[in-house]
Amino acid sequence: MITIANAINKINPNAKFKYKDNDINSIEWLSETTPISASDIEAKQAELQADYDAKQYQRDRAKEYPSIINQLDDIYHNGIDGWKATIKITKDKYPK
Repeated sequence: MITIANAINKINPNAKFKYKDNDINSIEWLSETTPISASDIEAKQAELQADYDAKQYQRDRAKEYPSIINQLDDIYHNGIDGWKATIKITKDKYPK
């Protein structure tokens, strides 16, 4: 889940703020940080969440790919084409 802090930091990496219980209405802006509207923060959260969700296949693939050591061993023993065949199984299981 994309937090309020994730969204604020993406909008303004230098923002100083604090908030409670993931409540957008509890944000306190610190150190003369220009406040960001709740609607802008929520829009950025939605954008970041959509991007995160769209890349689920990458996280799924990463869990199933063989380790780099095993991939190099596969290349050594079976060549690039053999390695590609091994990797393709995971790519096909989790398409873009």
